[in-house]
Formats: sequence, structure tokens, C-alpha cells
Amino acid sequence: MAMNTDPRLNRRQEELVAIVQREGFVAVDELATHFDVAPQTIRRDLNLLSDANLIRRYHGGVSAPSSVENVAYAARQTLQAAEKDRIAHAIARQIPDGSSLFINLGTTNEGVGRALLEHRDLRIITNNLNIAILLSDIPSFEVIVAGGVVRGRDHGVTGEATIELIRQFKVDYGIIGISGIELDGTLLDFDFHEVRVAQAIVDHSRQVFLGADHTKIGRNAMVRLGDFSQVDAWFTDKAPPDELAPVLAAAGTEVHIAG
Repeated sequence: MAMNTDPRLNRRQEELVAIVQREGFVAVDELATHFDVAPQTIRRDLNLLSDANLIRRYHGGVSAPSSVENVAYAARQTLQAAEKDRIAHAIARQIPDGSSLFINLGTTNEGVGRALLEHRDLRIITNNLNIAILLSDIPSFEVIVAGGVVRGRDHGVTGEATIELIRQFKVDYGIIGISGIELDGTLLDFDFHEVRVAQAIVDHSRQVFLGADHTKIGRNAMVRLGDFSQVDAWFTDKAPPDELAPVLAAAGTEVHIAG
């Protein structure tokens, strides 16, 4: 039987995934109580989410996916889709016409690409082939694609050639995504090669914009990208928890809540 990697999740299922990502392990009975539904309803949700590799099922409970492997790309495109769209448009509103920018990998960043279609005279350097194809249709845009190894799962480009091209530029805005945010401000991701590209983008951008919805907070991932001191503005969908407030203030990171 083919695995369903592109579920259409309802609000309860999206919140369920967020809870499991935040808590690490949750009992089925606890989830049923939280959502005030029958355990059978929760088990149906869990079966769907497990088939899509969004959670891992165990006897009596569920856990978050591995800290060394991200959720399948097709499934990530459906998670928090409305929130990601609002974040993407909030970022795009901060990019003036005539700007230069890096855009790296991730489903939120692909939303940024779509939100930029009404802009003019942009110079975009990207290692995301999906974004490059989308934006190259705009006559006033100049799109430069970083060379390297193409990943079949998401059409991202990584490797030494990618990093070397990025180092040839200094742009106005670097737009990055992330997979996990620790409460001490550490930014985490799953792929070492992708992180090295993002670090090069951070180093060669005058301003760094991070697009990350609230479900990234407290999510485990293995590779450290950096911290909020390297981020000028964080665009998200909900106010960060109180524990992050002093970290963001010390880092001087602006927080934009996409309403």
C-alpha cells in the first residue's frame, strides 16, 4: 500500500502534531482529554499522521519524529499552510522594489517567493529550484541559481559550489527558514549541508529575516545553525513564549507577528 505523504490536515490534527513536537511524547488518553474527543477519534488521527511520517506511534502514545530526519517535504507543505502564507506575505511586505536578496530552502520560503511576484526589479540568488523557476517568469527580476547537488525530495541545491557562489555576493536581505528553535535562542536544522548554506547566507546579507511559525519552538533537530543574535527580524504567526523574550531583547531581534 502506498504511504500517504500529503495529508490534508484539519485544525485538530495540526494542533496535535504541534503538541507532539513540543512535548516529545504524549499519551493517547492525554490527547483525547485535551481535545475532548473519544480515544477512537484520536487513534484515527494518529493513524493518518503516522502514515505521513508526521509522528511516531508507540503502545499507548506517540512521539515526535526523529531529531536527525525532517518530516517529508510533501507533508510539510500542508502543515501550518495558512500560517506560513501569512508569514511569507509579512516578509514580502518588508522587501522594497529594487532589492537584492538570498532565499534558501523550505516551504515557508517558497511562500515568500510567491508573495514577491508583484514586486519589481528584484535581484534574487537562490539554491531553491522551485523558487528560481517561479520568479524567473517575471521580466524585471534577475534570478541567479546557486550550483551544486540537487536534492530530489525538494529541488534544493547544496554543496561546496553552492556556498562558493553565495560568498561572491553581499545582498540587502537574506531570507532563511529553520526547523527548530530552542528556548535559549539556538536555531536548529536537520541537514548539515543545508545549514552550511544558510550560514553563508547569514554572513553575506546586510539584514537577515527568519520565517518560522510557532510549531518550530521547542522542536528537536540535530544541527546548530546559529542563534537570534544573527537574525535582524523574526516573522512568525504567534507571540513567542515569555522564556524567549529576554533572549530576543538581548539579540536585538525584531519580532513580526503575521496577523
